[in-house]
Amino acid sequence: MHVACLDMEGVLVPEIWVTVAEATGIDELRLTTRDISDYDELMGHRLAVMAERGLRLSTIKEIIGDMGPMPGAVDFLDWLRERWQVLVLSDTFYEFADPLVAQMGRPTVFCHDLVVEDDQVVGYALRIADQKRRAVRALHGLNFTTLAAGDSYNDTRMLLESDFGALFCPPRNVVDEFPDLPVAADYDALAGLFEQAAARLDVR
Repeated sequence: MHVACLDMEGVLVPEIWVTVAEATGIDELRLTTRDISDYDELMGHRLAVMAERGLRLSTIKEIIGDMGPMPGAVDFLDWLRERWQVLVLSDTFYEFADPLVAQMGRPTVFCHDLVVEDDQVVGYALRIADQKRRAVRALHGLNFTTLAAGDSYNDTRMLLESDFGALFCPPRNVVDEFPDLPVAADYDALAGLFEQAAARLDVR
């Protein structure tokens, strides 16, 4: 039995922080895991910028509510769910993800939690360190095989742990650092890679 494990931002929905940066004019929030591989360093930067600019959670959620999934994402999810189980493994936060998940038919999502005081984001609580890779490893322990896709540095450990992993529309710096990972430029290409991988896994 195969489980398709997908990153959320950059694979199913636009990058949340980039969208927030564009909507608020706070360019310092444009940095993502595509730019900084150390997640704690990245979140420390974001928390400092939000505090300095007085950016409230309610404002961020309003912006996210207007985002919507990427074009073709819902159809791709429906295609996947006709074939395999689907698990979204994300380093975003439930406070951000919920309105987007609702627009995608509520796939199962594992992500993290924000620490909020008086509508101000003051910290974050990881579900578990290295959760994407460890979730895939746990699925293997349950005798599932895994197909995975992501776009950023924080996805690469999940992709390498999976029975098959592919980069989806990644930036050049990630491709250059992980040249052995196949790359899909659109959902049709990713679907084809998954079908080929599943066929190979089925005859092992």
